[in-house]
Parts: sequence; C-alpha cells; structure tokens
Amino acid sequence: MPLPVTPLRRSEKKRPPSPPALIGKVALGAPKWITRDGKRTMYRDWMTDPADIDTLLKWTNQKLGINYRSIETDLAKFSYDPLELPALLIAGHNHFEFADEIREALARYVADGGLILGDACCGWNDFTESFRREMDLIFPGRPLRKMLPEEPVFSSYYKLNSFTYKKGDGSESTEAPCLESIDFGCRSGVIFSPCDLTCGWDGHEHPRGTRVVIDQARQVGANLVTYLLGTFQLGRFLSTTKRYHEQEAPSRDDFVFAQLKHEGDWDPDPSAVHNLLKHARDNSTLEVKFKRQEVELTDPQAATYPILYMTGHHEFYWNDEEVAHLRRYLTAGGMLVADACCGRVAFDAAFRREIAKVLPDSRLDRLPGDHPLYHCHNDINQVEYTPRVREDYGPFDTPELEGVAIDGRLAVIYSKFDLGNGWEQFPHAYSYGLKDEDALNIGTNILVCAVTH
Repeated sequence: MPLPVTPLRRSEKKRPPSPPALIGKVALGAPKWITRDGKRTMYRDWMTDPADIDTLLKWTNQKLGINYRSIETDLAKFSYDPLELPALLIAGHNHFEFADEIREALARYVADGGLILGDACCGWNDFTESFRREMDLIFPGRPLRKMLPEEPVFSSYYKLNSFTYKKGDGSESTEAPCLESIDFGCRSGVIFSPCDLTCGWDGHEHPRGTRVVIDQARQVGANLVTYLLGTFQLGRFLSTTKRYHEQEAPSRDDFVFAQLKHEGDWDPDPSAVHNLLKHARDNSTLEVKFKRQEVELTDPQAATYPILYMTGHHEFYWNDEEVAHLRRYLTAGGMLVADACCGRVAFDAAFRREIAKVLPDSRLDRLPGDHPLYHCHNDINQVEYTPRVREDYGPFDTPELEGVAIDGRLAVIYSKFDLGNGWEQFPHAYSYGLKDEDALNIGTNILVCAVTH
C-alpha cells in the first residue's frame, strides 16, 4: 500500500464502500464573497441550495430502496462519460454562459446516453433565459418543448397529472406540469423545470418566485431519478447507430423500406427498420435490402415504394398538398403502415385525425383475428404485450391492428400499441407495445402482405 496509511486495528470495522454517484451538480457562477453571521465566505450561484440533490437522493434511496449519491461537478474537469456520471444537474438564479468546448462536450455527453437536468431556482427568469439559450446552441434544431402529462416521467413512480405551485405571495394553484424536454429517440436527454424544484428537494421555501410545493417537488424528483434509472441503458443503446450497409446499392426490383418524415419526431427508433429487415430476410423468402429511404409525402420518389412507414410520439399535421399526395398513393395501390411509438396518445390522436382527412369516406376498423394479414406468413393468433399495457389495459393477448381497405385491398395498417420498440429488440421500460418476437412476426407479415399484394 502506498504510504502514509493508518492500518486498521483488528477490532475496527471496515468502512462500507461509497455508493455510486448518480447525479453531479454543476459548479456554476463566478465566485463572490459574502458575509454571513459575521464570517466572510465564498459564494457561487449554484450553492443557493447546497444540499438539494444530496437531500433528494437520501429521500429517494429510502423510498425506492436504492443507494446512490451526488457529487459536485466542475465541467472544466469532467470526463463527460455517462458511465462515470449518468446525469448532470444545472441549477441557479443568474445568467450564465458556456464556452464552445463545453457546449460540444455536453452535446456529446447527451448523445452518449447522459441526462441534463435543469432547474430555475426560485423560478428566476435570468436563469431560465440562459438555460434555454444554451440548450438552443448545444442542440440546434431541437427546441425545448412542453412535456405532456402522458409522458413516463410523470408516472415512473408517482402518478402526477398536475403540479401544485406556490408563488411569492403565498398563494397556491394546481395547474399542468411545467417540465420541458428535448428528446433523443425514445428518451428525454434534457429535462428542464422553469419553476423551482431544488428548494423543495432541500426542504425549504422563500417568499419569492414560483416553486413546486415541497412534498410534490420531492415526488417529481423521485420520478426523475426513477426515469433516469429506467432509461439509462436505452440511452446507451441509442448512442450506437445501425448502419444500412446496402444503402448506396442500386435498388432494382428488390424491396426497399421507405420511412416517412414529418414535422413530429419521425425517427424515434433508428435501429427498428434495420432489425425488421434482417428478421424478415432470415425468416422468410423475401429478398429485402438493408436499405431505408427517408422520404417526404411531397417527394415524387415516395410513390415508387410499396410501403410507407411512419411513427412518432407527438402531434403532427399534414397540409393539403401532403394529404393529396398520400390519397393518390393509397388509391393507386400503395400501403401506409403506422404505429404510435411507445403507444403515445398524442401521436394516436394525430394519426386518426390526419388519416381521416386523407380518406374521409373510410375509417380505421379493427382487423379481426381471421384477417389474412395475421396468417399470410406467420400464423398469429395471440401476442404478448409489454408490462405497461397489461398494467393499464388489463390482461389480453389478441393482436389489435386497425386498417383501412380500398376496393378490398388493405391500404392502411395502424397499431396504437408500439411495434418499432419491439423491432429494436432492446428494452424500453415505459413502452406500451408488443414484445420483441411478436412485433417482429407482425412486421414480417406486413412486409409479405405488401409484396404479395
């Protein structure tokens, strides 16, 4: 052992090892000197609630039966490796600005599976403006958006449909959750609260600003910790991109998969199509290429593909031109396949509304169990769903695809339960969908149906 070392006596117990660090609180703000109780001490903006994340983790450790700790993190010295520290907390009152090299490192950190948590202490606008500006610079083209109550961070441990807020004058109100996020695939890589959470984690209040009340702030914190633990491995998985090794090969008459781009998050499962094509080629006589074309409805090339596939979590709209293009494509013999990623309600509602604009004289109907789609290759009579489906919808095992037929031909296939997560063949803790094998079998049947009809 390196010296100096004080050896333990035989009667002394060994200290238990420190629990792993889960969240690092970012040291933020220029040093200032203040006088408290007659003593002159150094102060930085991030120190307003010095024990916030430490207190929260002690509380969640007890509530959730876990054992993690927080650490202070200096971004100038941090490795930016999520395996070392899965989450960073950026909190404070004042304006701040990162250097370009810090911004690049934070972008890489999130892309590699890390999570950035932001909190405007006391609901201070100066910090909120700086945080939003920095996220715009770090993640251009990915603006912070208001999170919907259906998202898993509001139900990962506690069911939180609304937040109770307290203003500086002492008045309270119950309103929609204030959290905002930036999504990367099927996980949020940035989560921001413009209303104070950290004071609640620390267990105190101030007569200023807007904050989430203490008890609920801790519940939100418990949900954030649970969400972080539930999505960390998914974030690591999504950091690696599957390569379509035949992407540049000429298509000739082989089957090529086309995925629709739209204004929502159109590509939340980047590995899904690759895995489905591989499964179909290995388990059928289909000659599929490992090639995915990304197309827009107004692109003339879109009409040359037998299938157009689309997915997403959020709201989207088709304009009149897009509606007309899709109507011509479907009536001319094309097939649209869609599924609500993670089973999200916002995409489900948007798809039903938009497809009704495309085919106003038709409607989505549930495909019966004896429909040829379920038996054209794999014989599918029963399927297995993810735990969240069983928890909220009860125990059932029937496939629930819906479709629209045009002149007896299936032109639209839709699943309100996720297929793409299953195609990715990696656990998505908060998905309402089909399990891997059944999702792949249904996907293969859809490909066979499209090619043979």
